[in-house]
Amino acid sequence: MTLSGTGAPASSLSFDFRPARTSDGATLWRLVQATGTLELNSPYLYLLMATDFGDTCLLARYQGQPAGAVIGYRSPREPEAAFVWQVGVLPAYRGQGLGLQMLEAWHQLPANRDARWITATVDPDNRASRALFGALARRLCAPLAVQPHFTPDLFPVDHPAEPLLRIGPIPRDEPGHPR
Repeated sequence: MTLSGTGAPASSLSFDFRPARTSDGATLWRLVQATGTLELNSPYLYLLMATDFGDTCLLARYQGQPAGAVIGYRSPREPEAAFVWQVGVLPAYRGQGLGLQMLEAWHQLPANRDARWITATVDPDNRASRALFGALARRLCAPLAVQPHFTPDLFPVDHPAEPLLRIGPIPRDEPGHPR
């Protein structure tokens, strides 16, 4: 099996990961738009995320070209938690396990690696995201809890509920602890 346009066998793709930079703001916006599945926000917001929260955002690339991203931040209200706002994988790279690879690399960024909790809000109908965060919880050997968070009445437009997924506490790296 090969990915369309890459010529590389799907099982041999090697992605590189790095924190976002200010110059990645437009790339993040275009990537989210190109996924066709994520809620697209203003280009200005992606520029702010890349500039002010670039250390807590991750860009995945294949052969120097964008393949996916994790956009997140650390809230001053809950400093021990790292929040995942959006996870996006371009269609050509889906089915390669890139989503989980990105979340693991995102958690290992210097700005996130000491987080005891990983949180995200996910629509209950989004089975793929729910499965992705479940896989991350298993990989981190941490429980995953779901609790009410953003209810439809909080949104100014018609929008489904966004319950909070909460992974943790994440075990600290210890000798002999599987991670």
